[in-house]
Amino acid sequence: MALLAYGINHRTASVDMREKLAFSPERVGSALNEVREQARLREVAILSTCNRTELYCSVDNEDSSSLLTWLGQHHALPVEQISRCVYEFWNEAAVRHLMRVASGLDSMVLGEPQILGQLKTAYSAAQEARTVGPELGRLFQHSFSAAKQIRTETGIGTNPVSVAFASVKLAKRIFSDLSDTSALLIGAGETVELVARHLVEQGVKHITVANRTLSRANALAEEFRGHAITLSDIPLALPQADIVISSTASPLPILGKGAVEHALKLRKHKPMFMMDIAVPRDIEEEVGELADVYLYTVDDLQQVVEENRRQRQEAASKAETLVDACMSQYMDSLKSLDAVEAIRGYREKLETVRQAELERALQQIRSGSDPEEVMQRMSRALMNKVMHAPTTGLRQAAENGRNDQIEWAQQLLGIIEPNKPD
Repeated sequence: MALLAYGINHRTASVDMREKLAFSPERVGSALNEVREQARLREVAILSTCNRTELYCSVDNEDSSSLLTWLGQHHALPVEQISRCVYEFWNEAAVRHLMRVASGLDSMVLGEPQILGQLKTAYSAAQEARTVGPELGRLFQHSFSAAKQIRTETGIGTNPVSVAFASVKLAKRIFSDLSDTSALLIGAGETVELVARHLVEQGVKHITVANRTLSRANALAEEFRGHAITLSDIPLALPQADIVISSTASPLPILGKGAVEHALKLRKHKPMFMMDIAVPRDIEEEVGELADVYLYTVDDLQQVVEENRRQRQEAASKAETLVDACMSQYMDSLKSLDAVEAIRGYREKLETVRQAELERALQQIRSGSDPEEVMQRMSRALMNKVMHAPTTGLRQAAENGRNDQIEWAQQLLGIIEPNKPD
């Protein structure tokens, strides 16, 4: 069994490529079963966010070619195009990578907390699809615990730094005083909720939440004393919006150039800040061509991200050390599992011998044999059968000149004390 982390992220692939390789929540379940069958995986989970698409797998052989082939077929993309931006981590490196992802150490915004929730959602989806079992189950649970420990023991998550926070910080560069602005938030997920929270903290008093489901928009809008609308009402709300931040799971753009152009005319070309956090993008790229629109995507957050990264390097250094410790602990636990299996197998073998000798002794006693003599014979038979395999192994080791094996066997059998380090 081997562990594999395979995918792309914001460092290796453009937003355009990440869009093409993204999995919508509705497609994850079928994709999980499809890739497990076609790529012949033991277990698999898929994480798909605006900044990464990754597959975490348990496989029989260290060969990722079937995954590359499947990704190309599933997304109708040439494998050569995918191979230029894909990465893979095996075994210990895969464990370390997942723990870094869970802790926010591999995120665009260093230490952002959302990724842990997204990983938990990915794991739950794989559980629902029945594509994860004990191997990935142990890995994910250990990674969740590691992330919690890292966030508790370091300052990596002390400040509210996330894509949502970075978006609001970027908006302040356009409007120095956000208290005089109105915001239109498209979507009602966790990211939009964080955006709304940061906007309120910065003094924004007028927030409109647009969502495909009005009840969900209402629930979020009420929390921040805002107004809820459906996606079809966006053209009516757009002229009043100074700030537009969108994060949905829509496969197609929600805002086009024509709608924004019309809104600008009604605004008398008062500037608009627009942040498209979604992958695939919610706002047509051509909107950025309009003179009075400041349109940014997740890739444009890099400068803000770098500022936050510098502030968190000390905490990140400590976090990396903890990741290494947690990774080593996990790999040691896997080795102990191997020992548990060996002990279980040896115990079962001896139990079979014990049961056979006990049954033979009981039959002899029932036949009238002297119980004391029966017990003597049974104890000798048990000792001989238990000693047979170790005795044979020790003789072979001696014949082959393997004194190290003999010494190790003496320690294992408790004949001599193990060597203690100085």
